[in-house]
Amino acid sequence: MQKEQGMEDLTIAVTGLNAIDSPGPGMAVIRSLREGLPGRIRIIGLSYESLEPGAYLHDWVDKTYQVPYPAAGTKVLLDRIAHIHDRERLQLIIPNFDAELPNFIRIAPSLEVMGIATFLPTKEQFDAREKERLRAFGEEHGLDVPDERAIHRVEGLSECAGAFGYPMVVKGRYYEAIIAHTGEQAAKAFYQLSAKWGLPVIVQRFIRGTEINIALLGDGEGNAVSIIPMRKLYITDKGKAWAGVTLEDDALTELATRFVASTRWKGGCELEIMRSDDGRLHIMEVNPRFPAWIYLSAAAGQNQPALLARMALGEKVTPCTGYQAGKMFIRYAWDHVTDVGEFQRLSGLGEL
Repeated sequence: MQKEQGMEDLTIAVTGLNAIDSPGPGMAVIRSLREGLPGRIRIIGLSYESLEPGAYLHDWVDKTYQVPYPAAGTKVLLDRIAHIHDRERLQLIIPNFDAELPNFIRIAPSLEVMGIATFLPTKEQFDAREKERLRAFGEEHGLDVPDERAIHRVEGLSECAGAFGYPMVVKGRYYEAIIAHTGEQAAKAFYQLSAKWGLPVIVQRFIRGTEINIALLGDGEGNAVSIIPMRKLYITDKGKAWAGVTLEDDALTELATRFVASTRWKGGCELEIMRSDDGRLHIMEVNPRFPAWIYLSAAAGQNQPALLARMALGEKVTPCTGYQAGKMFIRYAWDHVTDVGEFQRLSGLGEL
């Protein structure tokens, strides 16, 4: 695809349609794609649950199919995608959940044979930045990562408390982080997060400072195509940014550029940064996909989902250089009213 008209009549499948209080990135990715790509675009939603709100937002999602949970494995997923492809002729899939990425990375070669493009990190890249390996990842690439331990038993909290002191941060394997100020709070967090996300649970040294997130897009060859830093203005009780503003900061841009050059990251990514009181930039997490606030990149002048789609479909893109600092987002709740028959069709037939 070398000409702009090659972007016409695109059919793109997107996951992460759960636009709830802890939203997935899917709807923000879809909004960015619809605004950033010329020609007619057909969006196919891939949902895991019948109550993912994006499935019912028909102005944004043309059709939705349920897909098996990641625990079902790659064969079941590939069979389902093949069925959907037979009906929809997919050209690109953009997965948006950490837990589903390993399966999509494994089946990417098979999808390519079917004519379905992806633009994902390699399995080695994905594995290296997992929370339980993040400290070693930072040491390998010269990045400042707080000390952390991966524990499989609640008794391991005592050793962590001895090493880190309180407060300390208790994290789920895939999502969620709880700041524990006492042993009782830490134990409660351990049981809550292990029940929800499995083992290990990660315990990290607490860093006091300002929370900053960086959305970036790497080309897989060591080049950062886009870098957008954002400071959280309002944070929910689940640690999610409910409001934020883009920043212009050379130190943040340099850190993200160094990360991409060192790791040769391919695809979308989010760096969760803590700027400590002494000005140091600590990488708290590396999320291997677009964040839920990714539409802010489009609003600021660098539409990362649209750029990813162009690269996935074979177009050469030049790295972005400028964006608008001071662009602010505020998330809000909106009741979408539909008929229960739509819910029944999605639940019973697996498509809507």
